Amino acid sequence: MEIDAAASGAVLKRERVRDAILELIEDRSPGDAIPSERTLCARLGVSRPTLRAAVDELVRAGLLVREHGRGMFVAAEKITQELVSQPRAFGLAPAGGAWTSRLLEMSTLPAGARVGRKLRISPAARIHYVARLRLVDGSPMAIEYLHVPTELVADLTSTELEQGDLYEHLNARHAVRVSEAVQSIEPTVVTRAEADLLDVPELSPALLFERLTTDSGGRPVEYVHSLYRGDRYRIVSRLALAPDAPVPAPREGHHPGIPPGDFAGTDPVTFSTRGVVQDDL
Repeated sequence: MEIDAAASGAVLKRERVRDAILELIEDRSPGDAIPSERTLCARLGVSRPTLRAAVDELVRAGLLVREHGRGMFVAAEKITQELVSQPRAFGLAPAGGAWTSRLLEMSTLPAGARVGRKLRISPAARIHYVARLRLVDGSPMAIEYLHVPTELVADLTSTELEQGDLYEHLNARHAVRVSEAVQSIEPTVVTRAEADLLDVPELSPALLFERLTTDSGGRPVEYVHSLYRGDRYRIVSRLALAPDAPVPAPREGHHPGIPPGDFAGTDPVTFSTRGVVQDDL
């Protein structure tokens, strides 16, 4: 599959605008106004359509509310249901198919306020920023945006990001062993540029993953958010209602969302999630 340069550029520009607006949201309380579209366009140096695409996504995600004639406001906080109540209480089986990656962008830059808070580092601290397209058996499945502190991983190669399991590379080459992750999953739809990369119609359903991964010492290793195709990817959760409930044995393969077998241990597994890649109909 050839990556469309124009579509890739549009997605990355919208992603930066989205992150800037998220910083505004996180610095405010529910009901607070954010600057107008005209003000934001001037401040961020982007066109009205680019800004509106990012705002539309955040409105659909329930983070912003538009009020006709009044402007845009921070939405009320979402009600969250936690399925896992204690650390190290979940396992993960891999999704099917042969997973590969293609880089859309790779750079080293300052973390910024929002990502710095996520990774618990200074906004001026350097991070590896990576955008990549994830494919299954050659078909696009997801767009991933990774943020990795350079203090932990001094050099990150394109080979590590395109071939094999990134967490295995971190362990073997950088002596970084992932240990735990906190992840959220929300429904959303794709923009036109995202649709071009994922080979689906505009406004198709998708799953938005957000994850913070830490190492065995509790240090944040990676902040990631990913957009998975909703027509071919679904999440199945297994809840163990008794301490001795059986848990499926892990398999080899790709582990979307949260890190793979590094979580295995003596603790009982009370919740497990697996990704299922559906065949095209």
